[in-house]
Amino acid sequence: MEIRIQSIHFDASEKLQMFIQKKVSKLEKYYDNIKVVEVSLKVVKPETAANKEVGIKLVVPNEELYASKVKDTFEEGVDDVVEALEKQLVKYKEKNRG
Repeated sequence: MEIRIQSIHFDASEKLQMFIQKKVSKLEKYYDNIKVVEVSLKVVKPETAANKEVGIKLVVPNEELYASKVKDTFEEGVDDVVEALEKQLVKYKEKNRG
């Protein structure tokens, strides 16, 4: 599985990138045929508390799954988005098994 991290208008720290890779790689437990994972990180204007937007797109056979959240920190956002994608992957897997 290929993981692409795109931080828009800022540079994501090494620590943040490692955190994202660790979290995203756990998605393989739910479905092992994920082709590409595209993570986009964006700071939303104006500078409010909850202004970190995380969007993750999973490319799986015949489908793309997507979730995004806006949180106080990128780490919180990644946690929530990965959780949402876990649910989507379970549904996708069940649908394709039938």
